[in-house]
Amino acid sequence: MKNDAVLEITPQVLLKAYACGIFPMAEAADDPSLFWIEPDQRGVLPLDTFHIPRRLARTVRQDVFEVRVDHDFDAVIEACAEPAPGRRKTWISRRIRRLYRDLFDIGHCHTVECWEGGRLVGGLYGVRLGLAFCGESMFSRERDASKVALVHLVARLVAGGFTLLDTQFITEHLSRFGAVEIGRRDYQARLDAAMLGIGDFERLPHDASGAEVLAVIERYQCAS
Repeated sequence: MKNDAVLEITPQVLLKAYACGIFPMAEAADDPSLFWIEPDQRGVLPLDTFHIPRRLARTVRQDVFEVRVDHDFDAVIEACAEPAPGRRKTWISRRIRRLYRDLFDIGHCHTVECWEGGRLVGGLYGVRLGLAFCGESMFSRERDASKVALVHLVARLVAGGFTLLDTQFITEHLSRFGAVEIGRRDYQARLDAAMLGIGDFERLPHDASGAEVLAVIERYQCAS
């Protein structure tokens, strides 16, 4: 559903939309209007069955990248909006960037970033509400950088008591980690349950090593 370009959407309105299972997108980078999406089939990544390929686990354990949290939001969303193989234009418009920057400023949008030699080489951002984390976009400029960021995100969610990782849609990339599609009603039930608590995104130390991150996930999955 298209949204009037002059209608003000505040961070509070955006959070209420997420709580109802909908999220905004734009047609192109220079499009000032937004439209709301409510997929019939929703992508989720179950935390208790999150799969880490053996080679990637080695990369995480070796701390190939310096992982930072909420360090440079503007650089992350800028990178997510860059052209990529199979995608010449972006839905991350200037208006989208302003809205999510506002969410970041009030503590409801977060980044997990991979740095190498002082250069941002991969990462992701998403929206936190209740015990849910809604992944928005990710990017990679070096092999495995976005995947390492995802593993660190999952460990952070597990440590903080989160119960729902929403990926919005399913991609081949996410399927390899165990992402699945569920119906709208099932998703809303899970989201409603997640809204009954408040996750602690800061529970895991920002300087947690790759070995510590993997251990957090392993302990959680063994106890589930």
